[in-house]
Amino acid sequence: MRRKASLVLLAFAVFFTTLSPLMRWYAFPRLAKIPPSQYQDMVLEAGPATLLDYGTMKARRVPKVTIVQTLKGNVGASDRIEKTAGRDVVVWDALSYVAGPDGKMVSEVPERYIFDAHSQEPVHATGETVDGDPVRREGIEYKWPFLTEKRDYTYFDAQTRTSAPIHYKGTTTFHGLEVYYFEQTIPWTKVPLPKKMPVKGITPQSVEKMGTTRWYSTKRMFWVDPVTGAPVNGQEIHKEELRGGDLLPGGGKVTAFAGHVKMRDDYVASTVALVKSQRTLVLLLTSYLPWGFLTLGAALLALALWLEARSRRPGEPDQAAPQLPEPAGV
Repeated sequence: MRRKASLVLLAFAVFFTTLSPLMRWYAFPRLAKIPPSQYQDMVLEAGPATLLDYGTMKARRVPKVTIVQTLKGNVGASDRIEKTAGRDVVVWDALSYVAGPDGKMVSEVPERYIFDAHSQEPVHATGETVDGDPVRREGIEYKWPFLTEKRDYTYFDAQTRTSAPIHYKGTTTFHGLEVYYFEQTIPWTKVPLPKKMPVKGITPQSVEKMGTTRWYSTKRMFWVDPVTGAPVNGQEIHKEELRGGDLLPGGGKVTAFAGHVKMRDDYVASTVALVKSQRTLVLLLTSYLPWGFLTLGAALLALALWLEARSRRPGEPDQAAPQLPEPAGV
């Protein structure tokens, strides 16, 4: 009986020990992915800030500028692209809406971001745009890969329509989470004017005809949860200028927008809570279950060997052999 039990335990030990690496290296890369229908919004604020008054074409100090960012999963578009891409694809229709202290629109820039649901690598397909202009992204945007590494990544900048390194600067603690801090600096670069301008009658084409150009620079900072790859906090030291042309008095330059942009406190708190719940699911596939199965397999193996040893313990009588009848005396 003991020998049968030890064989059963040995079979289970092999099963759970084999399941451990399969869970981590086979199941996790296929199960961990961004859902195509995900919706997320974020409110950031810069206050005080500098903003251009288009009536006087002079920069003025304002108490606050608000930036609302939304990411909306487009399931229909992702289904269409998946048929030709041959992999799980997510399509985010993003919008960055900037409002002045009076609530009026300063700028509004839509994006369509197409990426692999598992790795977050960009997927190049028709419709990949920023403000209606076709782009070809390289690197990540908005989100880091699952199990983020302590290294530099390539990050896409929507203003310049180019990609540049975003540097890993160290590990720190943020709201009880161990996070990786990343930083990217974009030097002053000439960038397109937004398609939607804040003043009626002024269009990008009319501004360009006057010889005025838009320039932009930023220092971008992210605090990223390394398990889920989701930023739990983001900030930018953002600067925009209009330079030259007949639109500006004297043909010089004027600040269009400048400020230290930060996530609003209530959105930081809700983002941290969401990430904490999601990281548990990722850790189940990458740590808790694989190590649990490995430990269980080792325990079952030890128990199987112990039972086998007991079944062969010396000194225990063997099963009684059948007795042959003694020959009758002659």
